Amino acid sequence: MAHVDTTHAPAEHEPAAHPPAHEEETTTGISHRKLLMWVFLGSDCLFFGSLIATYMVYRGQSIVGPYPADIIDVPITTISTFVLLMSSFAMVMAVAAARNGNQKRLIQWLICTIILGGGFIGFQVYEFNLFRVEGLRYETNLFSSTFFTLTGFHGAHVTLGLFWLLCLTIIAWRNPAGRPSGEDVDIAGLYWHFVDIVWIVIFTLLYLIGGFDAGPDAGHAATQGWQWITGIFA
Repeated sequence: MAHVDTTHAPAEHEPAAHPPAHEEETTTGISHRKLLMWVFLGSDCLFFGSLIATYMVYRGQSIVGPYPADIIDVPITTISTFVLLMSSFAMVMAVAAARNGNQKRLIQWLICTIILGGGFIGFQVYEFNLFRVEGLRYETNLFSSTFFTLTGFHGAHVTLGLFWLLCLTIIAWRNPAGRPSGEDVDIAGLYWHFVDIVWIVIFTLLYLIGGFDAGPDAGHAATQGWQWITGIFA
């Protein structure tokens, strides 16, 4: 009797079995990667907080010009701030598209975010160059040193975020089958919203409040003005 071999090799075209997808279980309820991003953002809050505090401490103590009132252009910076805030809206839409598995919309909104973020950086480059032409350099006075340090580091964070979003866009374009994941885009979104929020604080303190300082007594004058305003409603 002929021996029948019951063993057989797997068919060449059989797809390999994949382990079932499952959510990561953690004690915090969020993934380790997202938790790590929150920890990083917390440390970055301390970093920017120290830079903002340094600027406010030395506000109005420059003994040579140009002073903020001579050089700050609030309308132009208001436009750039609006552009950055719109990029945050585009990032929200990109996160929503990633969660819904809509790769086409994801790519479109990521590109929109990159364009708006790049526009903000363009405004900042224009502003820095304008300051240079007006005679304000990093070593000119206390205002320039603290201003360029704070806004320069923020610009570096935005530039890093743009590179990150560009990488996600390339991955989504080359891998239409669900890559990057919703969590990948969500984590990038946390970072992007953070730099937007930091800029709102910077814009308020450096431009709307400190942008009209006109000399060494500006801080004292601003304090007196605030006391006069609060005294009206006391």
